[in-house]
Order: sequence, then C-alpha cells, then structure tokens
Amino acid sequence: MLKIDPEGLELNETVVFVNRVSKVVKGGRRFGFAAMVVVGNGEGIVGIGYGKAKDVSEAIKKGAVKAKKSLIKVRIKKGTIPYTIIGKYGAVNVFMKPASLGTGVIAGGAVRAILEAAGYQNILTKSLGSDNNLNIAKATMDALVSLKDAKNVAKLRGKSVLEMYSQRLQPGEVISNEII
Repeated sequence: MLKIDPEGLELNETVVFVNRVSKVVKGGRRFGFAAMVVVGNGEGIVGIGYGKAKDVSEAIKKGAVKAKKSLIKVRIKKGTIPYTIIGKYGAVNVFMKPASLGTGVIAGGAVRAILEAAGYQNILTKSLGSDNNLNIAKATMDALVSLKDAKNVAKLRGKSVLEMYSQRLQPGEVISNEII
C-alpha cells in the first residue's frame, strides 16, 4: 500500500489509550507512559502510531509523529466498506461488515477511533479474540489495507469489470458503466 505524505493535509488526532508502566529500581519506582494515537482527515486517509516516553504529552507527540508517517488511503464506498472483511493480527480478528445508510459506526474503542478518523459513517464491526487495544488497532488497519476495488480485481483476473460481473447477471439484466 502506498504511504501518504502528511504535508498539506488537515489531520485530526485522537488518543485511543494511554498506558502507565512502572519499573522497580533500587531507589523506588520509575514511571513511563505509552500512548496510541490515530490520525485521519475523515476522507479516506488514516494512520496509527504508538509512542513511549517518561511524560504523557511526549508519548502522545511521539505517537502522533509515528501515525503521520504511517498514513494510508482506504476505500470508502457510500460511507461504508464495499464488502465484508476480516482483519487479523496476533490473536485478534476484527470482523467488518458494510451497513445501510443511517446505521452509524457500530464499533468500540480502537476500532471506532480508526473508522471515524478514516471517514466511515455506516459500518458494523465485531472484535473477536484478545482485547489488547494495540493488536485490535493493527487488525483493523490490516482489514482496511486489504480492501480491493473492482478494477484491480478485474485486472488481476485479466478481465474487464463488465466481464467479471456479467457472469452473475440474469438474462436481460444490465449494469451501468459507472465505477463499481
């Protein structure tokens, strides 16, 4: 997938979670923080980043910088995804299904943050397996990255989009020439 340059884009940052960790040393405890940040423009560009530092604000800044470096373009078709897909990462499976107009974003936590940052308005999701927020976010991104459009699939098969869909049409049924 092609990386997107963040220059000139108006990106919104969302902090998904902040985790406090401690290390026990001779003089007591040393605290550190880890933050996961999602950035997106609401029009199909989204990225996630994970930053760690001794201070919360520094961890968030680092996460935002990493998220801007990992921006990708995702497919949005009428405010939803074109077809059902499952994203996998580690012990997490994120199931995503297109939804009709007016449904809204039915998702929780990290999945909701990513989908809203990307610009999806109607989508159904279910997270299965582990409840680790970082792995859920990576599984969500895996699903969004692996979405394909009809043109690319037809090109891989060595057919036109019309040929690909004509096998499923009934006699006398016609599809329009607009992009599917």
